[in-house]
Amino acid sequence: MKSKKITIITANFYPEETAIGLYTSQFAKYLKNNDIEITVLTGFPYYPIWEIPAEYKKKQSFFEENYEGIRIIRFKQFVPSKVNFKNRIIMILSFTFGLVINSFKINKSDLIICIVPFTLNSVVARVISFFHKSKFWIHIQDFEFDLLIDSGIGSKKSIFLRAFVSFLHKTERVILNSADIVSSISSSMISKIHEKSTAKDVFFFPNWVSLKTIDSTNYTQHKYFDSTKFSLLYSGNIGEKQDWNYFIEFCSLIKKEDNIEIIIVGNGGYYSNLIEKSTKFSFVKFKDLVPYDELSDLLCSADAHFLFQKCEVVDSVMPSKLLGMMASSKPSIITGNEKSEVNTIITNSNAGYYLFSNNPQEAYNCVIKVKNDNKNAIKMGYDAKKYVEKFYSEESVLNTTLLKIKSLLDEK
Repeated sequence: MKSKKITIITANFYPEETAIGLYTSQFAKYLKNNDIEITVLTGFPYYPIWEIPAEYKKKQSFFEENYEGIRIIRFKQFVPSKVNFKNRIIMILSFTFGLVINSFKINKSDLIICIVPFTLNSVVARVISFFHKSKFWIHIQDFEFDLLIDSGIGSKKSIFLRAFVSFLHKTERVILNSADIVSSISSSMISKIHEKSTAKDVFFFPNWVSLKTIDSTNYTQHKYFDSTKFSLLYSGNIGEKQDWNYFIEFCSLIKKEDNIEIIIVGNGGYYSNLIEKSTKFSFVKFKDLVPYDELSDLLCSADAHFLFQKCEVVDSVMPSKLLGMMASSKPSIITGNEKSEVNTIITNSNAGYYLFSNNPQEAYNCVIKVKNDNKNAIKMGYDAKKYVEKFYSEESVLNTTLLKIKSLLDEK
């Protein structure tokens, strides 16, 4: 395997410390540490604040850097200040343009791994694999266009945009069928791959959590929390998939005597709107994202986690934040569709409460239960950690995936 070269195509990579960027960076480092030469074609960091950091803004539109022995080839893509359907399309097209140019900078590759979203990336990746006579792997972290449409972001599309989405779905099927391997992060997404295509090799490649990083047995109370209050935490992207209207109704049920504080850590397309809607609730506090080395302290300092998703939307992706929530050994209160993958995980693990009604009173009642029954809360937290330890540990997931890669490359 020493002589093997893998090219990873992704819109999100180091130094992003959340979601796809974090997982892809960890995956690339793992492969590099197993004597594989890694090249990454990507854009400029922007997630989750939807803004290119100052230290990258001054760089040229095309440039290269090295990250722990990984060659990174970047293009400064368009990043919208207003996140909507139209601007996302422009962003995808912008990134794809840079990807095409940067693809000529690859000398040789034995395997092209394309991280989706975006759908158009996989088209470019397929062309690259053809010219390099390399194996082609599509890893789907999110069916982004399905999510956009289901969430209503694209509901007022022009005729052109409707035609464009139709074209993307047809292209998606062709590309999935052309891949040597298609992988994804949940059983529901694996099922969706089978619905969308006749892909020849579909592989379960879930997100993971490092129990060395999120260590509930060794943490320091984070400065964001008031130790005299019962603390609810949301940490992650503040976007359209979450049900923030439900959250506001939930907040209206909280009484002063409940002695509850809600900490929201993150950013995203809905951030400004949420701050404006939450001004009347003094117990809701917005905090900046923490460095990755503070993440364990942050997650483990909460008394409980919450994640309010839209109940009418069947998730096409398992939220990556869920694993960190569970690894913290604290219970979670989650809403979403009854058919959701998350429902299965929370139910099977006894990690908290999963609700699929649109009644915020139920969420409030669950929070009070967790607050008043410490023994049961501890049990749910313990069960949550044991579940991720068994099924989603970093070592287990990445070792299994490396064996799959070796098997694929041995076919060449």
